[in-house]
Order: sequence, then C-alpha cells, then structure tokens
Amino acid sequence: MTTPTTPSSPTVVTLTKDDGAADLDGVTRMGIGASWDTTTGGSGGLMGALKKARGTDLDAFAILMSGQDPVRFAGLDVTDPLQNGAVTSTGDNQTGRGDGDDELLEVTFDKVPPQVTSIVFVCVAYKKGSDLKKAANVSFKVYDSSDGTMAQVADIWPSLLGSGNAVAVAKAYRVGSSWKLEVVNERGTVRQADQDSLLRFAVGK
Repeated sequence: MTTPTTPSSPTVVTLTKDDGAADLDGVTRMGIGASWDTTTGGSGGLMGALKKARGTDLDAFAILMSGQDPVRFAGLDVTDPLQNGAVTSTGDNQTGRGDGDDELLEVTFDKVPPQVTSIVFVCVAYKKGSDLKKAANVSFKVYDSSDGTMAQVADIWPSLLGSGNAVAVAKAYRVGSSWKLEVVNERGTVRQADQDSLLRFAVGK
C-alpha cells in the first residue's frame, strides 16, 4: 500500500471513502482486523453489568467475488475457504472482550485464483440475538504482512449513522495483475443466520 513510512515503523493513516482506491503495489499479504468494545447499551445496574460481562457478538467476513457473483467466504467456522491459505479468518470471537483485533481476515494475493476478481470485507451482527448497536468503537485495522511481520499501515472507522445490522467496510479488487483497496463504508441489513442474505449484501459493493 502506498503510504508514508519511516525507517522505524510505518505511519498509520485513516482511510476514507473520499480517498479513493489505494494501490497495493508491493503488498503480497494484507490483513483486515475488526475490533469492537462491549457496551451496556444504556442499561445500568445489574442488567448493565451482565450485558457488559456477556459481551457483544459481531462477525467479520471476507466475501470472494467473481464479477458480481459471490463464490466463497471466510468467517465464523470457515477459516480457509480455498484450502490454500489465500484468504483466511481467525474464526469467531463471540464477545469483543480483550485488547487488539477481535477477528482477523488475511489475504495472500499471489495465492488468490484468477477467477476471484474482488474481495469484500463485511462486519455483521450475524447471529440471532446479536445487535450492531450494542457494539462500541467498531474499527478496522489494515496490515501489511508482506515481510512476515504484521505492521499496521491504516485504519478505517465506519460511520455511526445509518441503519441495519451490517457494514461493508472495504473492497480489494484486481486491476490487471495488481490489486487496489478502497473504503466502501455502506450500512445495510442482513437477515440474521441467513447465508444467502449475507452473500447478497456483498453484491454491487
């Protein structure tokens, strides 16, 4: 990714939709980490404490597209959909508790087959009973792991406005033999626990 760097560590920039697409020239492996904090949702007393302890369950997905057709996805218990390490997920974090990324999606670009033309990164309150509004400080970190170490180069902050239980965060897409990354930041609704609804949400992004 073309970002300013220093010899000691890369400069972390905040990517927005207005920035347009960022070149991924030289990036062979990229990570998108999703994190969120638990919140009481405005509840106080014992109920608030119980909600805080229980946490909030969001799910991050990488949806692989062939043109406008979703063909695979990584997320939940699908940790390596192509079975070659091209696109992977760390799996399901059900609480949002703890420091760092709650769920991490990684792409190794030279392993992605040519029929995959783009990858849409989505965060959803997917399971029944989960609620995007009960998560605070939802954010996404972009990592360049090309040299074997995971260095954060950018972050993406989704808007708090809008309705629905899902946000399409960003999209990586092919341009010839190269890849680009652009912020999508679009809210919408996915029918909970409905895989077809999840996949349709990525179409047109």
